[in-house]
Amino acid sequence: MSDVVPHLLVVDDDERIRGLLQKFLIRNGFLVSIARDAAQARRLLAGLEFDLLVLDVMMPVETGVALTRDLRKTMSVPILLLTAKGEAGNRIEGLEAGADDYLVKPFEPRELLLRINAILRRVPQIKAADVPRVMHLGSVRYDLDRGELWRGNDPVRLTATEAALMRRLSTQPGSPLSRDALAGDMPRDEGSGQERAVDVQITRLRRKIEEDPKQPRYLQTVRGEGYMLQPD
Repeated sequence: MSDVVPHLLVVDDDERIRGLLQKFLIRNGFLVSIARDAAQARRLLAGLEFDLLVLDVMMPVETGVALTRDLRKTMSVPILLLTAKGEAGNRIEGLEAGADDYLVKPFEPRELLLRINAILRRVPQIKAADVPRVMHLGSVRYDLDRGELWRGNDPVRLTATEAALMRRLSTQPGSPLSRDALAGDMPRDEGSGQERAVDVQITRLRRKIEEDPKQPRYLQTVRGEGYMLQPD
């Protein structure tokens, strides 16, 4: 049995639901990335490996069922569909598209957790040990499973606060995270929910990642929104 933390991707066009699901699943031991629509989900899937996808069915442009059907042409990653529609026909459509399970909104978070764990138990635990999930940041690489930063063959030491920030930023590469959101993931003795503390820690983290910390390429500031990790 692998000790690697399962990495989930939650895709929902409702920002509030995305945030609630992410916080709930993180509290229950998962690494969680989020996407607002199918297009953003595809960008994440192109660069990261996930253990399970949680897809909302009723999304604009491309529905969760359509995304599932298309992904099944090239991917076997488990998929759990969420929808406000409870009719049998819609459930059948999702399962025929290749979904592993189907949960109707509104649902109890505990039921979602039980269904996710049930799906993961059915998946062979082999790939995680053989293929580490690594994010490349120029000459630096970040191991998502171990939470380790490396420059070549040399480990880059991270403080507890820096490690917490890297883990949080890496769940949403290419998407900005607010200072308030990042402060909430920092250890209490250092974060205290203060945005200024985040700025200080980001500055320190840039010194360990960037070739030129004053002109950051990988750990970017997004004006009015916060900070964003932008890997190669």
